[in-house]
Amino acid sequence: MASNIDWWRGATIYQIYPRSLMDSNNDGIGDLPGIISKLDYIASLGVDAIWISPCFKSPMKDFGYDISDYRAIDPIFGDIDDFDQLIEKAHALGLKVMIDQVLSHTSDQHKWFAESRQDKINPKADWYVWADPKPCGAPPNNWLSIFGGPAWQWDSRRRQYYLHNFLTSQPDLNFHNPEVQQAVLDNIEFWLQKGVDGLRLDAITFCFHDQQLRDNPAKPENERAGRGFSEDNPYAYQYHYYNNDRPENIVFIEHLRALLNRYPGSVSLGEIASEDSLATMAEYTKGNNRLHMTYSFELLTPDFSVEYVRNTVETLENSLGDGWPCWAVGNHDVSRVVSRWAGNANSEAFSKMVTAMLCSLRGSVCLYQGEELGLCESEVPYEALQDPYGIEFWPTFKGRDGCRTPMPWHDDCVNGGFTKGKPWLPVSPAHLTKSVKNQERVTNSVLNTYRQFMKWRKEQPALVTGALEFLPISNEVLVLKRKSACGQQVLACFNFTNSNKQLDLGELSVVKNITPSNFEHSSIEFNEVSLKPFGVFFGLL
Repeated sequence: MASNIDWWRGATIYQIYPRSLMDSNNDGIGDLPGIISKLDYIASLGVDAIWISPCFKSPMKDFGYDISDYRAIDPIFGDIDDFDQLIEKAHALGLKVMIDQVLSHTSDQHKWFAESRQDKINPKADWYVWADPKPCGAPPNNWLSIFGGPAWQWDSRRRQYYLHNFLTSQPDLNFHNPEVQQAVLDNIEFWLQKGVDGLRLDAITFCFHDQQLRDNPAKPENERAGRGFSEDNPYAYQYHYYNNDRPENIVFIEHLRALLNRYPGSVSLGEIASEDSLATMAEYTKGNNRLHMTYSFELLTPDFSVEYVRNTVETLENSLGDGWPCWAVGNHDVSRVVSRWAGNANSEAFSKMVTAMLCSLRGSVCLYQGEELGLCESEVPYEALQDPYGIEFWPTFKGRDGCRTPMPWHDDCVNGGFTKGKPWLPVSPAHLTKSVKNQERVTNSVLNTYRQFMKWRKEQPALVTGALEFLPISNEVLVLKRKSACGQQVLACFNFTNSNKQLDLGELSVVKNITPSNFEHSSIEFNEVSLKPFGVFFGLL
């Protein structure tokens, strides 16, 4: 891994969902010592960095994305000494450490909110978004919460409404107040001084709101395609122009970048959700004084086709300029990619292909824990659900628990080796045959193919930082070319179907087939590539 301050360009970042990686004390919930015990395994995958979802003090109404103390580790995960040990061991293994930062809102149990809600004249009175009701007592406008219902909650102490873009227990901070911005930056610097290498910025487009509190306009039915929320959610009925992605946010992220610049090598990765996420990604990474990189939900949807992936990436490439993207096909908020895109068909071949495809796009990559095993979406019965989002919208939307179930380490141990206690979510029986122990014994398993590919990718400068060009040769096989500054040119082909495909490369001349050996599903003769179902081919041009 590159040791310079640009280590993040082309990096592979492994997302850890702490509750579900490894439980060290058998209380059924994964923790920091559990992560530490699995860092050698994660390093063996060949990734460059880890991103740890929130492990800060929280009432866990949204499982850590509702923070009550930004500078404390929640006791269910361990303590600050555990965190220090995690950083030390990760760095010793050559892994960078990125942490989730949830800036737009806090828990309603945060001391700031406890003070703010007391009255309208206390020192924190303007630290959250408060508004008077309409004369009829209704909320001040029509803004909606992503998790269902109005985005406003009445508070009897202040006799006002407060804004919450997510759960009612997640009040939004008022970033129009400079004191709030500085307090947030001070919290970030606390962790930078601890030695973290980067920040994943949750819901970063939600920091600012329209001070005039204007109503969001209605969205026509044919445009209500969700990005990161269920199709039956009324949130899709509006254009979210006034409660999201406000222009003032750019100034704040420039202040954030200035802070990061004081800690060379530290990076920012913003989660983008807006009405035009690709345009916002370009805007938020423009120049050298905003976010280092961003990702959106564009490849986290059910949409899966050569045309969709090509058009999505090309649209961003055409507007990105000097910005830098990050791509992901899975995380803790969406169903597992094997189930979402392949319907669990030929899951081993698909898993190999989709990882290779993702890591061949220009940019950095986020890889969600369990993708290296080819895990499918878990079926979690209603009585075992934990996610408030799924409980609210059941049964048409089952929430996010299906992608959050514990990692299967051993097929012959209780709860897959995750815990000896009762796991916070049930371990999927379908995952046990895909356990780490099982796959480590098979040379061309999904896990060992993942390891082989990540190591091989580091040796291909074209795939790490090279320029990207799509070749519209087929509607069923994604074909692209990467070219490095040193002149290496790599042709990459990905069969998006579960059937054999023959690909005529026309006048393209492949000098050498360099497909890693675990991808046994491809060959070339003259200028024709033969691809097995979900097959992969790499060639030098």
